[in-house]
Amino acid sequence: MRITLLCLAVLLSACGREQPLPVLGQVPQFQLTDQLGHPFTRSALDGHVWVADFIFTHCEGPCPRMSSHMRAIQKKTDASVRLVSFTVDPANDTPPVLESYGRNFGADNSRWRFLTGDAATLNTLDHDAFHLGSVGAGLDHSTRFVLIDGKGRIRGYYGIAEGDPVARISKDAARLEKEPA
Repeated sequence: MRITLLCLAVLLSACGREQPLPVLGQVPQFQLTDQLGHPFTRSALDGHVWVADFIFTHCEGPCPRMSSHMRAIQKKTDASVRLVSFTVDPANDTPPVLESYGRNFGADNSRWRFLTGDAATLNTLDHDAFHLGSVGAGLDHSTRFVLIDGKGRIRGYYGIAEGDPVARISKDAARLEKEPA
């Protein structure tokens, strides 16, 4: 009887613990340009949990909805969490265009960066690092958000087709912030 109770207690305590978020990939170093015209590198995100998405400013489809979700994530997460929106249309999304777009969504420039730059770099990030799609003439892009830890490791994907991702991202970002560095 005592062994049964002990086993039951061990099983119940294990059920209450959340498993760590999986490591799904690694974001390589990159250098792009932010909405203020400043160089921005992946190393600027080291030590921060961050959320990424891919958008373009003249999108009439899902991009405004994605950016509204990013604004909500900005409000629901700790100030140390960073947000990064990569453009899939670097020919048109110049820093001033991105800055205006961000202002329309209430972006805090100290936390939320809109990045543009070389199309080949953006394509490598979109396709090879984040495994979301390709930067190209069709401007087709994923509607998923990506959660990255302070070591640049991808820890989760969250789609807008799966319902409102804000609560799940906020919860998982808070979990990652508690992980040892």
